[in-house]
Amino acid sequence: MIFKVYYQESINQVPVREKTKVLYIEGESVRDVRTKIADRGFNVEFVQAVKGAYLEYEQQNEDYKVLEI
Repeated sequence: MIFKVYYQESINQVPVREKTKVLYIEGESVRDVRTKIADRGFNVEFVQAVKGAYLEYEQQNEDYKVLEI
């Protein structure tokens, strides 16, 4: 399943909408995704499962790339 992760680049950064970044990652669950990116030092705001029509919509975005870990 594909998950959309909203994050700040630094664990010390306060979440601000204008500085929030997004990455897509494949995983089995939210916990699995958080475990995979735990060593990167991100301040993870939210992890959301992406499927169906929402996934198709996201795939049309030019910035759509699935991170493989």
